[in-house]
Amino acid sequence: MSSAATKDTPVWQISIEVPKCLDEPVTELLSALLEQPASAYCPLESDSAIVSAFITERSQWSRERNHQLKRQVLEFFPGETRNQNWKATCRKIKANDWQESWKRHFKPLEIGSRLLIKPSWNRRKPRKSQSLIVLDPGLSFGTGQHATTRFCLEEIERLQSKLSHPSLLDVGTGSGILAIAAAKLGYIPVKAFDFDPDSVTVTRDNAESNDVSDLIQVSRSDLTKLTPQAGTKYDLVCANLMHDLLKSHAETILNRLKPGGYLLLAGILTEQFPAVKECFQRLGCKQIKTQIEKEWKSGSFQLPA
Repeated sequence: MSSAATKDTPVWQISIEVPKCLDEPVTELLSALLEQPASAYCPLESDSAIVSAFITERSQWSRERNHQLKRQVLEFFPGETRNQNWKATCRKIKANDWQESWKRHFKPLEIGSRLLIKPSWNRRKPRKSQSLIVLDPGLSFGTGQHATTRFCLEEIERLQSKLSHPSLLDVGTGSGILAIAAAKLGYIPVKAFDFDPDSVTVTRDNAESNDVSDLIQVSRSDLTKLTPQAGTKYDLVCANLMHDLLKSHAETILNRLKPGGYLLLAGILTEQFPAVKECFQRLGCKQIKTQIEKEWKSGSFQLPA
């Protein structure tokens, strides 16, 4: 489904409330089930997250799919979810109603002293020292509000000054926000890939609207099918992925990093982080920084020169 909808397009919103610690895994499950991208909204004052997907045909959601989602959640996360009432709701909305809802939640975001991320409807102007990223949410894609994405953005901004001619690879690019930020900050070259074709389309659209489409190479690739060997290596590799993917494909990810380069690992629950850390340290990486925000832990690593 396109990330944009016309003013009068009918849209059905599938929503399910989950504990915040499960927002990303359940988002992945719902996305795979519907074969549409999904997203999570995490109110700061709540311990829950709302995972949503948007469809343009009511027949895409059925009682069977609702039950299938519940079975998968219980199978993957029995300890967290056994007593949860896993019932998804489906309601018909108009695209303009959805857009107005996002306008209430999506606020400008400053990253360090050099980046300002805002939606197009916000009138805030960047300071002279700031590069501006205008990123409207599509029907599901992220905008930098999640803790793990913010960590990656902050590290991209911080590490740029430590590298003489920085280059960046974004593994699992999503909306393309990390690649766009890197291009705005002067990383050359910047490459981004994702398995989801909708993510590739949205990343290209976002890059074009921010005047960096000629600076970012965007492609559809499956991390699980890449060979460990790599021709091109980068100064900074970002991998904001689920922990099982990070552990299973650590060698493939690291082989795309230059000696002395930096690796950002995010999207990891705090209790899962030690296993991910151990996996990459066995391959020679040194942990240089970590950040914990609520249930999420992210880390910066460096490969020896």
